[in-house]
Amino acid sequence: MSKRPSPEPVDPAKLPELAHAVVAADRFPRLATVDGDQPRVRPVSPVKTDGFTVYVANLRRYHKTEELAANPKCELVYLSPEHDQVRITGVAEVVRERAVLDEIWRTNPLLRAYLGSPDNPELILYRIRPTRVRFMREWALDYHEVPLDAGPNASVGPPDEIRGGAGTAVTDAQPG
Repeated sequence: MSKRPSPEPVDPAKLPELAHAVVAADRFPRLATVDGDQPRVRPVSPVKTDGFTVYVANLRRYHKTEELAANPKCELVYLSPEHDQVRITGVAEVVRERAVLDEIWRTNPLLRAYLGSPDNPELILYRIRPTRVRFMREWALDYHEVPLDAGPNASVGPPDEIRGGAGTAVTDAQPG
């Protein structure tokens, strides 16, 4: 019988750096949502990441639009080439700030080529605000909590009114 691999120890002070590296390395994380009582998972291609806040563009006709409208709680899973893992548990909200949409539009040629205009009625942009971030080293089988406010580029958790997920509708982001 072969010996089980032994994971490299994790320095708690380096958790934010390790987690950000995994997020940066995975271009197609998996997004988990709920469809009634059925979990759904699909790869997505984030259009922007700010700390652990992730922006995902979507078409209104896709199933995840209905799923996130019914239950905005979701989770993104990132996997590095070394199989380290980051899980970002969060709440999805529709981005309404024109400046954010314009910035993402300017920096994403695929969106421009596919949709033609940021005013295309099919386009919906989600901001997934983290409520929890966990890191796991391959083979460790133990998750480490990553502070949401760690590091100069890390995002803080969502506002208190959506932290507990009291509502069931997607929270619309307000300019401000």
